Amino acid sequence: MAAVRVEAVLAAAEEQEAEKRRSITVEKELELEYDLGNLLAVDRNPPPAAALRGAGPRREALLRALARDNTQLLVSRLWELPAERAGGAGGPLVAQLPEPTFRLPREKPAPKPRPPTRWEQFARLKGIRRKKKTSLVWDEQAKEWRRRWGYKRAGGDPSRAWLAEVPAGADPEEDQFARLRREKRERVARNELNRLRNLARAHRAGSAVPAAPLHPTGHQDRDELRRVARVARVSTASLGRFQPRLPKEPAEPPSRSGGKKRRFQPLLGNLAAERSRQLELLRDMGSKKPVLDITRAVNKQLRQEEAEAAAANKGKKQSKRGKRGRRQQRPGRSGKKSGARRQPQQQKPAGGGTGGGRRKKA
Repeated sequence: MAAVRVEAVLAAAEEQEAEKRRSITVEKELELEYDLGNLLAVDRNPPPAAALRGAGPRREALLRALARDNTQLLVSRLWELPAERAGGAGGPLVAQLPEPTFRLPREKPAPKPRPPTRWEQFARLKGIRRKKKTSLVWDEQAKEWRRRWGYKRAGGDPSRAWLAEVPAGADPEEDQFARLRREKRERVARNELNRLRNLARAHRAGSAVPAAPLHPTGHQDRDELRRVARVARVSTASLGRFQPRLPKEPAEPPSRSGGKKRRFQPLLGNLAAERSRQLELLRDMGSKKPVLDITRAVNKQLRQEEAEAAAANKGKKQSKRGKRGRRQQRPGRSGKKSGARRQPQQQKPAGGGTGGGRRKKA
């Protein structure tokens, strides 16, 4: 009898557990808020505080049961949506989700819209709408589909064609191929100028961009922390003059550029410092020793003159080497000229002698 009763109790428990798993009805005091577009369900019912205290199996079981009930309610709402078969009659059943109503936060800030170009402003003013053109067109000459623009485009480049048509009213003596090449260069230069102008306008429009933020990596170096702290300090109207300072921070507030700021001495107040400055100035004026280091200046001038002289000599040597190289490249011409010049010297009279210019007295 005892064995039969135990088996009956176990069977009844299994049936109850199976019944709980098959159950799809969940009772809640407050109805859940649904956002089926984001597959979101918000439960406003307060959980039992006594069961959630501490960490144990009872708390884990309660949380799992709560998650299971809320998921069951969300899935039940999804089955109420209109559905259709994807890919035919044998495809899976797909539900049509409505538009989401809950705005989820972004991980990063939304990108700023790009400033419009001059052509976009003109098109908006005149009501010109952009028409989408196909990238491929039929080329009648090549009898194939080619790109509309760029390399190997349909019709080819007019400046590279073997035949150019002379327009009406043009000079018949003008080179039409040169004209087409010149017009193409002008169009390319004009497009490049417009592109640079648009970049400059966009740069001016976005010049008031804040400093680069601190990257949320958790491993910032000292320079990055110092830079972000300096930018945050000078972002006030007083440039950080009245902001509380960190330990071991200089008393002078940093400037926006990060460099040293020029400071002027006060005109009144510290008479001793002013007296010492004036006395030092008079001492320098009355001293016979010049303020300029003459030895250093003379050495600098000598080094400069030597460098100039060396550069001049180097240029002369290079010019001489160039002349010698040209002479060696043309030996035939130089030989003829030298032979023609030396020929009169060989045809001297025999009685010329060496001492014809001076005679001895008898």
